[in-house]
Amino acid sequence: MAVKRIQDYVGGEWIDSLAGETLDVLNPATGETLGQVPLGGEADVSRAVDAAHKAYPEWRRVPVIDRARYLFNFKFLLEKHADELARILTIEHGKTIDESVGSVRRGIECVEVACGAPTLMMGRALEDVAAGIDTSEIRQPMGVFACIAPFNFPAMVPLWFYPFAVACGNTFVCKPSEQVPYCQELLFKLIHDAGFPPGVLNMVNGGKDAVNAILDNPLIKGVSFVGSSPVAEYVYRRAAESGKRVQALGGAKNFLVVMPDADMDAALDAVTGSAYGCAGERCLAGTVVLTVGDCHQKIRDGLVERLAKIRVGDGTRDGIMMGPVISAAHKARVLDYIQKGIDEGAELVVDGRDVKPESDGGGFFIGPTLFDGVTPEMVVASEEIFGPVLCLMNVASLDQALATMKAHPLGNASSIFTTSGRHARTFAYEVEASMTAVNLGVAAPMSFFSFGGAKGSFMGDLKAHGREIFDFYTDRKVVISRW
Repeated sequence: MAVKRIQDYVGGEWIDSLAGETLDVLNPATGETLGQVPLGGEADVSRAVDAAHKAYPEWRRVPVIDRARYLFNFKFLLEKHADELARILTIEHGKTIDESVGSVRRGIECVEVACGAPTLMMGRALEDVAAGIDTSEIRQPMGVFACIAPFNFPAMVPLWFYPFAVACGNTFVCKPSEQVPYCQELLFKLIHDAGFPPGVLNMVNGGKDAVNAILDNPLIKGVSFVGSSPVAEYVYRRAAESGKRVQALGGAKNFLVVMPDADMDAALDAVTGSAYGCAGERCLAGTVVLTVGDCHQKIRDGLVERLAKIRVGDGTRDGIMMGPVISAAHKARVLDYIQKGIDEGAELVVDGRDVKPESDGGGFFIGPTLFDGVTPEMVVASEEIFGPVLCLMNVASLDQALATMKAHPLGNASSIFTTSGRHARTFAYEVEASMTAVNLGVAAPMSFFSFGGAKGSFMGDLKAHGREIFDFYTDRKVVISRW
């Protein structure tokens, strides 16, 4: 990848940001500079929003079947360039190639679902609600929407939002994370090649100033956000104060419950993949394992055995199983959490601080880390670490496991490993996390189901993709007629 300053995409054209300040974009596996991203602010956001607002009246009049055809063109180009997109994702983020390919596939699935807008946007009607009076309910687009995307899935997460928004007849402004702008650069080149009219889809680069400008701009009707819970709360409050619709997907502390009757080998494989896949930098990563009864030692020993086999290094290399974390600052943050766990008395069973990665030097690597003897009040058990750190707790029963999870303020995802239908049903019925799995380590819904957590993990009332996203991006208008 050539070192360069990235541009914004506004009104169908690539243009330079108005900002003078830039941030270096680094390859987290090597520490090498990939380029510079402009830290745009209010003027850049206003320019993109104005272009989207100008394009909206004509775009909303495009028949929905024709809007879907633009998405079919986009999907074809995504398939053609999927490997290129995955490689860029690995270089700028650090995921392994296999992980990048998987997340790109998930993004493409969202575009596929959005292509079904002619059916999913349908309203309903009833004649003779009273004598001679008929009533229909239709979905209508609302105007300009925006998303504020995270660093951990730079290709996939924005595709949770803008394909659905424009399929509904809205126009859109995407702000990628300033740490990983290159996936969206390629995606917007493909959007351009797909033939979308100028201004329908726009991209603006920036940091906090750009975020605040999106939250405050009066022409934006709604905002989608993915990130930590403190920032999600900030986004939700500030955007709502401006009268916007908001879906703010926040952080997680995901519990994995292992029952004594579980298939232990399958459970151990799933727990390992959940906790250490993508270096733990995902909102669905398992972070606390609640071992029930006498299976604790089996889980501990099995994890130690598996962690010793994880190859850490540059994700572009064959056979690498875990890449770096995103930045030096984030590495320092994760290391600080590991030290807090030690200071609080947790047993550091596997220490990832001195990992020797398979890399050419540099990079922000932390090896798989495992704590045992963790208690709920410890910082490592209560706060989101967002790195390759897993905690073990032993509880006496499923009821105690459920009580431990319910006491936590976050509720994004959860899993149980069991061969008992009764245990599985009790867990699914009682657990408060909105995304729940049985005998799977990652409770990731397909894109035709909704995505989003509960409690402090989600602020809003309409979640990402699935049928709910069509409610978020449209207004339901009721027409009552007498002739």
